[in-house]
Amino acid sequence: MHWVIYPDLAGAYQYFVNRGLPVLGEFRTLWRLDNTTFPNGRTNIKDGELPALSEYVVATKVQDETWERADGTFITKYDWTAWTRTWDFYGVYGQDVGSWYINPGKDYYNGNHLKQELTVHRESSTGDAVQLNMLHGTHFMASSSDVFADGKIWGPWLWYLNNGSKEDAEARQVQEFSSWPYAWFDNSWYHSRASVVKGNISLSDGRPASGAAVFLGDNNPNKTALDMGGGYYYTTYADDDGVFSFEHVLAGTYGLQAWSNGSALANVSTSLLVNNVQITSTNGSVDIGAHVWKVNDRRRVFQLGDFDRKALGFKYGGAPHQHALVERCPANVTYIIGKSNTSDWCFAQSANGSANIEFELAAVANQTAVLTVSLAGFSSGSSADILLNGARIGNLSSIASDQSLYRSATTAGEWHLFEFPFSGSLFKNGRNSLSFAVTKSTEWRGWIWDSILLEWA
Repeated sequence: MHWVIYPDLAGAYQYFVNRGLPVLGEFRTLWRLDNTTFPNGRTNIKDGELPALSEYVVATKVQDETWERADGTFITKYDWTAWTRTWDFYGVYGQDVGSWYINPGKDYYNGNHLKQELTVHRESSTGDAVQLNMLHGTHFMASSSDVFADGKIWGPWLWYLNNGSKEDAEARQVQEFSSWPYAWFDNSWYHSRASVVKGNISLSDGRPASGAAVFLGDNNPNKTALDMGGGYYYTTYADDDGVFSFEHVLAGTYGLQAWSNGSALANVSTSLLVNNVQITSTNGSVDIGAHVWKVNDRRRVFQLGDFDRKALGFKYGGAPHQHALVERCPANVTYIIGKSNTSDWCFAQSANGSANIEFELAAVANQTAVLTVSLAGFSSGSSADILLNGARIGNLSSIASDQSLYRSATTAGEWHLFEFPFSGSLFKNGRNSLSFAVTKSTEWRGWIWDSILLEWA
């Protein structure tokens, strides 16, 4: 670990260079700071007073770092989770002093657009204010262990101290972000970057990939984009014309990925992967060209929720991080295509019961249908059978588990997509019912919805 200290700077730049880390999941720096001097926490999505140690003493512990108060509400450090790729500055502060992390470069972090990590919290046994820098985090993921190349660099980032002013910390954040990559960092390889990497994506049906999530990650990947962590990673979104760009990309060979972020691509269940993308060092831009994203040629019966790998649009989907929100989801619900609103469908399912979708078919076709189920997260312990008019056509059970639903996530965890083909003879002429019937339920475990799509093959 390296410290770079300037006499006129309160704080220090810090970075790590790997010289023999084992295969691991969690790699972090952590401050434990005085609980009276630093009573508050701040991220780009949450700002307020940290729970007092006295609240923990009188509450009941119900799972890891989660306590239930006498009034039924919860205290948990996971409520202070934030999305890694959109961090501006975060830390703990009081009336006289603030301790902040400012991370202008994020390519050394693991994961994609949906990587979320702990930032600050109250230490439950001592009352310390905790400030975390999860360089390689494991929370909310199904798999997280990586091998790191000798010489991999994490950072530099700035640990910044001030008088507790958030306005001053924000001004410093703007200054640091505009200075990235740092000219003072004396490492020729680390400055072997393309200043801009650009390209464009169109769908095989002729549409531009408007608003798509675009990712530069491992070449020929054997992991999901969220679980990648051995190298360097870049995230962006395409514009309305499918044009995208990344800034300050290290020279190397990458795999380019893209997937729907909803909106204009709400019905696109497929994703794009282009391997062997070569990025060379240049002070200008590198154009990696035009790419065509293959989409399915199927006839839709209905769709519930946008494909965006998130629970947005559903009831409670996208709410602030909070524990046990799934308890507010009804055990039984019926959604009627053409009558119900997307917000009538809850963001997650866990309790014993059945979530049903009713829809009309004018006639029964003797052909194959495909049910596509996209989950924004899955925490093992609950499972369900998928029934069409009472006939079992699939199940949700043996799926790689993440910690999203029981650790305060309300939007996403690890994304999963499944296709269940079945005979159209199972349909009825008229009213039909698709059901997700829970066969096993564990408290706070289950799945977060992304989209449900029924099509003719």
